[in-house]
Amino acid sequence: MRPSGRKLNELRAVSIETDVTRHAEGSCLIRMGDTHVLCTASLEDRVPPFLKNTGLGWVTAEYGMLPRATHSRMRREAKNGQSGRTQEIQRLIGRSLRAGLDRVALGERQITIDCDVIQADGGTRCASITGGWIALKLAVNRLMKAGDVISDPLTDPIAAISCGIYAGQPLLDLDYPEDSEAGVDGNFVMTGSGRLVEVQMSAEGATFSREQMGQLLDLAQAGTADLVATQQAAVKG
Repeated sequence: MRPSGRKLNELRAVSIETDVTRHAEGSCLIRMGDTHVLCTASLEDRVPPFLKNTGLGWVTAEYGMLPRATHSRMRREAKNGQSGRTQEIQRLIGRSLRAGLDRVALGERQITIDCDVIQADGGTRCASITGGWIALKLAVNRLMKAGDVISDPLTDPIAAISCGIYAGQPLLDLDYPEDSEAGVDGNFVMTGSGRLVEVQMSAEGATFSREQMGQLLDLAQAGTADLVATQQAAVKG
């Protein structure tokens, strides 16, 4: 039995509210259980120096957690510098979102996705990727409506989910009590067409078999398919 009472293959309740900020070209508040992340997309008509005059666009990401997103207050990273964990997560978000991007179709412009964790209960990087794609899609829709891009540069939705082995059982979408005690912990990033973008898996308490990895992948594929359906409904309004 899971601490939450959910079935082994059951996602936490997911809700997505779009256009939650006034100034960002795209924004959403994604809630996956008690993990809540504000995602915004900011458009700039420039690219990093290494892409100047290439005709290629760029999507990058920044990630952060509010001081009381967790059980006890954390010090602001703006005061102390980014942790290695934060840098790793924001690079993951950027890589993941670029996997579903036609950079030629985007043109020589940059979209920055900011993911700010308001409340954390496990799976913050996965919620950031899933919500980040929605903010990105809304910003791209604005570009297309204005006629600044001719064809949709987003070739496939991108979503992410955590899976793990808890008390010897494979679980979908770990919350914090499960994640903190999991023997195996994994994050799966996938496209809407079911292709893998990135897999992060580690044995936290015990090694795992190829069969168990397959079980977690099956859970992740079903879970991300559900998330993609929710994404599509959100961006269609």
